[in-house]
Amino acid sequence: MKLRLWQQECIETAFSKYLLGSKHFLALATPGAGKTHMSSSLADKLIEKDMIDLVVCLAPSTIVASDFKESLSLKLKSRFDGLLGSSGLVSTYQNLLHVDENFWELFKKFRVFVIFDEIHHCSGTKLENANAWGEKIIENIKDQATYTIALTGTPWRSDKTPIVLSNYCNLTNKIICDYSYGLKKSIEDGVCRVPEIIAIDNDSISVVDKSENLSFNSFLDLLSQEILPYHIIINDENVILQLITRANKRLQSIRNTNPDAGGLIIAYSIQHAKKIQRILHDKLNKAAVVVTYREDDPNQLIRNYRNNSDEWLISVGMVSEGTNIPRLQICCHLTNIKTEMHYRQILGRILRVTSSADQSAVLYMPAEPKLVEYAYRIGRDLPNGADIIKFEKISSHFKTKLKKCNQLIDREANEIEEIGNYPVNTKKPVLSFFKPEQSLFQENVVYAKNPLTEVYEKSVNIFGRFKQETLVIDIQGDLVNEKFLKSLSRVSCEN
Repeated sequence: MKLRLWQQECIETAFSKYLLGSKHFLALATPGAGKTHMSSSLADKLIEKDMIDLVVCLAPSTIVASDFKESLSLKLKSRFDGLLGSSGLVSTYQNLLHVDENFWELFKKFRVFVIFDEIHHCSGTKLENANAWGEKIIENIKDQATYTIALTGTPWRSDKTPIVLSNYCNLTNKIICDYSYGLKKSIEDGVCRVPEIIAIDNDSISVVDKSENLSFNSFLDLLSQEILPYHIIINDENVILQLITRANKRLQSIRNTNPDAGGLIIAYSIQHAKKIQRILHDKLNKAAVVVTYREDDPNQLIRNYRNNSDEWLISVGMVSEGTNIPRLQICCHLTNIKTEMHYRQILGRILRVTSSADQSAVLYMPAEPKLVEYAYRIGRDLPNGADIIKFEKISSHFKTKLKKCNQLIDREANEIEEIGNYPVNTKKPVLSFFKPEQSLFQENVVYAKNPLTEVYEKSVNIFGRFKQETLVIDIQGDLVNEKFLKSLSRVSCEN
């Protein structure tokens, strides 16, 4: 596979810095730009120049680790299973917590090149402020590795803590990247697609709490006042149906040109995913593959979907970051994780340019205040004249009543939501160059509870017209309507 211009530049920049004495290199490249192939090619060049002996790659999930293992094996024409005779291994950050001392001895005996994928998962400038994974990196890799490259598409953490092995500007406290390749440049280069971000809203909502009846004319209005939790809205059957109906219509239109185009729905729990699957089947007569940590082999399900032409994939914490499925062109954001980092990673799943004739990339979401704000920020990253905001009011009168919301919360509190909650292995795997790596997905795994503490006893009636707002925003922002900006300003001030 031929290197793109940005990949060549990044490799040359990293190589030059290594020759000048730098050990650590941070590369920012927008999701979907091709970081896996770039870093594999850099590893190949370091091997060719006899600057390293072994390659270790660490990734946030097993499916991403699997993609890296395949890429490194093809590029270096060698095994990366950690067994004798291999050129290294690929593993997850999770397994760093369970390695034996023999593994760390390799860094003292050999010249090891380490690839950190999505490094923002690891934090800390020193042991005192590091998370568990960052602590292992500071203790055993920072000074022992010959060279490292850290990759990220979102160079910040939601908890505001510093990313491990990174430098920050003293004046602005912003991270300093050794090489940056943003969304605007990737679109101009034809590497990434121009996204459309469509927010679905409703103009007549009432919330009944005991004897009190409150009315709202938008999700923005409702959620800004924190009347009820967002996940009650995205669990509503009619809200789900309204959103996926529009998404499915657009997917079918794209598949008229690209027969293998796929759609991804990000759910917040396994029960939620099954509910969406049922609605797709019963209301739209569409089948969907559900992939969660509870499947026997979730990674194989993702590989199968990647290589076939099935229409819909519903994911709970398995496809939101780093996973490469180029045929995805539609995405539905129905998770209750509302961080900008996670939002941009989800959007990145549909941005990779392919050889298909239709390069549409459309994300559908409820008009939740923070998500709308993130969409506006992404609009500022787009090239000039990216497009306009459109409004489409659709007459779809319906009524939804949700009783005893606290029971819903209690029932789903035990379910993993997204990759923000990581499994805690009770049976510790051993990471070594001499033993096969054990799977992250063990049967005897204890999952951290989701701390949903508030109890709600409310009825929600959503019955007005749904409206669709396309948030592909001109880089100058002068096409954003005044009402939207005032609402956005109010939300920002309240937060």
